[in-house]
Amino acid sequence: MRCTPMNKVGFISLGCSKNLVDTEIMIGLCREKGFTVVNDPAEAEAIVINTCGFIDDAKEEAISAILDAAALKTEGKLQKLIVTGCLVQRYKDEILSEMPEVDLIIGVDEFPRIAMLLENETGSFVSGNTAPYPEDLPRVLTTPSYMAYLKIAEGCDNHCTYCAIPSIRGPYRSREMEKILCEAKTLFNAGVKELCVVAQDSTRYGTDLYGESKLPDLLEALSDIGFPWIRLFYTYAECIDDRLLDVMANRDNIVPYLDIPIQHIDNSVLKQMGRRDTTEGIHALVCRIREKLPDAVLRTSLIVGFPGESEEAFEALCDFVKSGTFDRIGVFRYSPEDGTAAARLPNQICEETKTRRYEALMSITQEVSKEACKRKIGTVQTVLTEGFADLFYVGRTAGDGPDIDGKVYFTSERELDPGTFTEVKILASEEYDIIGEDTYEYSK
Repeated sequence: MRCTPMNKVGFISLGCSKNLVDTEIMIGLCREKGFTVVNDPAEAEAIVINTCGFIDDAKEEAISAILDAAALKTEGKLQKLIVTGCLVQRYKDEILSEMPEVDLIIGVDEFPRIAMLLENETGSFVSGNTAPYPEDLPRVLTTPSYMAYLKIAEGCDNHCTYCAIPSIRGPYRSREMEKILCEAKTLFNAGVKELCVVAQDSTRYGTDLYGESKLPDLLEALSDIGFPWIRLFYTYAECIDDRLLDVMANRDNIVPYLDIPIQHIDNSVLKQMGRRDTTEGIHALVCRIREKLPDAVLRTSLIVGFPGESEEAFEALCDFVKSGTFDRIGVFRYSPEDGTAAARLPNQICEETKTRRYEALMSITQEVSKEACKRKIGTVQTVLTEGFADLFYVGRTAGDGPDIDGKVYFTSERELDPGTFTEVKILASEEYDIIGEDTYEYSK
């Protein structure tokens, strides 16, 4: 290993799982070039922060992380502070002028150059956002060893009126299927048991390269590799067809879990959002999914306080959530994003109303989740063990995505390593979580 003036590098990854994959590649590149990656920021001689810049809360989190890291220039060993990711791509001039603590900013297409820039450069390296996804680069997993995210595309072509992602990340660019499968085999051979497939819009995978969606073909090929669980994130309602559902129904290791960010249910709001969904189409899709995948767990995200959202539209959204159509629901307050069409719409909703609607809808989602958890009492669930906390093992069912859904807390008379699958009888439930015991003891 060569010696460098700054050998110890720390990484902070913010935002989505897609960002995390980019961070893992940067870690791999730095290790390959001889840098030591440290977990304690106070020990780092250089810190790289991979930011999210999607909504106000994410921007505030990123700015706070930058300022906290900058304090280590006087309190710790830090010599160089590097910021990359969506916030940089979107606000490079503001960061350079208003945050002199930052030594180097790197755009979303430039992060594969991290090792070279880290050692030699200061200033700004932000180019366009149209480069192909970088391939054949080292990657170091920061997730538990039994699970990993697999990014299948970069960018987005949907141009929803509230969303800045197309301007930040650029147009949709699928990875070649052969490259994806090669990476997936590497992950499988490294012991990954749960593979989470991600993109800004997974259902459009392949449309730019092959002229049609190749997601069903990709899932079949991934299924053949042998992962016990394959989980699909970020699917768009208008692109979920029968072929995709049939592949999921016919492959036991593709978990019946669909993340479908519909954002709203009222037609007028959906139209203003630039969504291609309709109230009728969403209801029809859910019926089709339930027919083909009776045990499917459906997750969605919803926005309240969008410009022009009437009380009637909000009540329709509340009634929709109360119906239990979706099992897992994330709720967000609309925030006007710079450069988006929605920020220029009339009839912007005041913050007080947004907060009231957010709290009301969150209360409903909590009740929906509580009832869904109660329905599991008495059933036996396959659980992926994640660890041990206090008196309980902790894990997840096939219906629980990592970091965003509920947990299973259970007892067992045997020792279980993280990554172990077991069958758990559910005995009780809470608001988001369920409680049970390992059925192994019943078979002795």
